[in-house]
Parts: sequence; structure tokens; C-alpha cells
Amino acid sequence: MIGRYEKMFTNLKKKNEGAFIPFMVLGDPNPAESEAILETLIEAGADGLELGIPFSDPVADGPVIQAAGNRALESGASTDICLDIAAKVRKKNPDIPIGLLIYANLVLSGGIDNFYARSAAAGVDSILVADVPTAASKPFSDAAIKAGIDPVYIVPTNAPDEKLPEIAALTKGYTYFLGRLGVTGMDREMETPASARIQILKNAGAPPVVVGFGISKPEHVKAALDAGADGVIAGSAMVNIVAGNIRETKKMREELTAFTRGMKAAAKR
Repeated sequence: MIGRYEKMFTNLKKKNEGAFIPFMVLGDPNPAESEAILETLIEAGADGLELGIPFSDPVADGPVIQAAGNRALESGASTDICLDIAAKVRKKNPDIPIGLLIYANLVLSGGIDNFYARSAAAGVDSILVADVPTAASKPFSDAAIKAGIDPVYIVPTNAPDEKLPEIAALTKGYTYFLGRLGVTGMDREMETPASARIQILKNAGAPPVVVGFGISKPEHVKAALDAGADGVIAGSAMVNIVAGNIRETKKMREELTAFTRGMKAAAKR
């Protein structure tokens, strides 16, 4: 069966477009508003969604996304509530790819197989466990495949070229290519994506390459696509819009809509 990611990338390629995928923390600023935000992004033209489940020790997240996680936790968001939000979004949007970007403790706490099964039941297409290296990936990948979920792995900027085919063989759905070293955030912009490394991944049969970390402007989208990427993920810039408009939800949604439309327009080659 053709998965949602394959359908999305195939359709975008026909239109000569790259994918624009927003990242949001589920439950931020509260569960009800979180669901409304995701619907706003889809209506504004997002091609897919990458969603975080709030966690108390998010080692890959910068201050903006850490703050979002804290807001979500303080609002009462739990893993169950977050998966329920994802399920509600899936019910209204049967075709859009939905991915989770999370941490291993959230997966392990209730059992690996159980977490992947629950995620699949919520309509999740992919799971990237940010703090699991490829050397420790087998139990996570096995559980993902068993549940019908794509396991996604990160390509760090400092990974040696000879490591890239291994990552290409492990990841499904899409390949997460880091735009720069460090944690998420807008304090440092995306470095110029290495087109040669993206080509190595493609030559090794990797699924479509999506650049994340440091993506906050339309020109970053264009630079990533020019380097051979198939799409981008933007997180902190969008989460920052939420943070700046907590008490003005109408303005928040207007700004999220404008940002999404601008980034998506840049993804049209």
C-alpha cells in the first residue's frame, strides 16, 4: 500500500514543488487551542505535520520549543491527550502525513510496541525518536514496522559520508537532514545544505530528504530545495508565533497562516 508520505512527495514532484512541513508541540498552549492551530496550518497550505509530545528533558530542543513543551505540560497535556489531538486531526484530514518527533523515554515508559500501536491507532505515519542513534535503533524500527509506522532517522551535519548509506537504509517515509549543528531554534540560521551529501543519500536509495533546524525564512526554503532537498521542516519560528500571541488567538492564527503561506510559496520552484 502506498503511504501518505509517498503520495505527498509524488504529487508535489508532479507540481514541481517542495514540501513545507510545520513542527508544533502538541498541547501548546493548551489541548483545545493546539488542535485549532493544526487545523489552521493545514488550511493555510501545510503539506504535512511534524508534532512533538511535550517532555521534561528535551535534549535536542532550543529554548523556544522547550518553553512550548512547558506550556503544554502546565496545561495538562499528557501523552494520551497528545495522541488524542493527533487522532482528531487525522479524522478531519485523512490524507495529510503526520509525524511525531519525540524522545525515547516517552516510547519506553509504557512499552515500545504499545507506544507504536497507540500512535498507529491515532493515525500517525512516522516517528522520529530524537535521542536514539542508529546503533540502538533496531527495537524502535522493529516496533515501528510492526505497527505500520515509518521509522525516521536524523542525518547529522557531522556524520561521515560513509555513514549516510546506513541511515538511508534505516529511515522510511522521509529522511531528516539537519540544516545545522546544535539544538532547534532561530538564534542561528540554517547553514548552506550540503548538496553532495544529499546526493549521497539519494544515490543510496534514501526516501525524500527534508531539511530541518534553522529553517525560519522563505530564502531558507529555496536554499534547501536548490541543494536537492525535497522539503523543509520549520519549528521554532512557528512556535514563537504561538508564544507571542497566547492571549490573542485570532492574531495568532492570522500570523501562522501568513507564515505558512509565505514558506509554502517559497517551496514552489
